[in-house]
Amino acid sequence: MNTLSLTACIAISMIACQSSQQREGSPETASSDTLQSTSAMNSALAKDTGSISLFDGQSIKGWHSYGKTSPGPAWDVDSGAVHLNSSAKKGSPEQGNDDLVSDDEYENFDLQLDWKISKAGNSGIIFLVHEDTTKYKETYQTGLEMQVLDNEGHPDRKLPSHRAGSLYDLIPAKEGAAKRWGQWNHAEIKLNNGKLDLYLNDVNVVSTTLWDDNWKKMVAKSKFKEWPDFGTFKKGHIALQDHGNDVWYRNIIIKKL
Repeated sequence: MNTLSLTACIAISMIACQSSQQREGSPETASSDTLQSTSAMNSALAKDTGSISLFDGQSIKGWHSYGKTSPGPAWDVDSGAVHLNSSAKKGSPEQGNDDLVSDDEYENFDLQLDWKISKAGNSGIIFLVHEDTTKYKETYQTGLEMQVLDNEGHPDRKLPSHRAGSLYDLIPAKEGAAKRWGQWNHAEIKLNNGKLDLYLNDVNVVSTTLWDDNWKKMVAKSKFKEWPDFGTFKKGHIALQDHGNDVWYRNIIIKKL
């Protein structure tokens, strides 16, 4: 109790209660009062735990599309969550990948957020992204990805390292942690001096060490071998992937380690 203030403890309890109720049900809506309350609790929790809130629940301030200065038209805010609206991409000249990228870069960090995927949907949380569009056309040419997927309906479920929670195409996630499409999942990415742990719904689904000889061998056997700078940067942006399917992200908090 001596490490958290009373405000943070109350915020944690309220967020946990709300998240638990929402994760177990079907896709839900939220009133403006609820969204403002959640945003306020999120900010209080971030402040009292030494973390930074990357999403205020009402705008996409602090984010931009990869290689651009602002978010693309398919990204909006829906019921207190950052949302990729797939219908907004139809007939748009920006039908290709339009990953949403944090304005700031992070090195050693503990990132926590909730995600919800649409039926048969695919997305990802990409980190350590080096934003240089003259050299790298996509975020995944440099950044590592924690997979976001409907494990029941998307074809990628056939490959263990492509299922929800996995370090995409590198290390399969421990089975059984992911919730089905339309339900909220809580993800955590913790990176400290090369030690990487991925958590899904409080289960440590992946644990590895970056940049050592074993890491280099693993990358050499993956689809990322064609990009020599993949997974080499020790500081970078956070990205939310546009894979063309509706996906929602909320309660995005990061702590520098």
